[in-house]
Amino acid sequence: MTREEIIAGLAELLNEVADVEPAEVTEDKSFIEDLDVDSLAMVEVIVSAEERFGVSLPEEELQELRLVSDFVLRVEKELAAQAA
Repeated sequence: MTREEIIAGLAELLNEVADVEPAEVTEDKSFIEDLDVDSLAMVEVIVSAEERFGVSLPEEELQELRLVSDFVLRVEKELAAQAA
């Protein structure tokens, strides 16, 4: 799965859960400040993302997912670990 596919999938989830326009979802955006995603919606996004991407994102690491790029890197890391 490419970085662009991960961002596109995340953009779809954010649109469904938090009404974020997909075009606004870029790697430099903050979930809270830029995209206005609250913590409850973020949990829903994470659960949906785990299903969509087939990864596990531990709850204790969710605080670290501040930017879209943080999320993308985490998903890439999980996918790489599965492939190894």
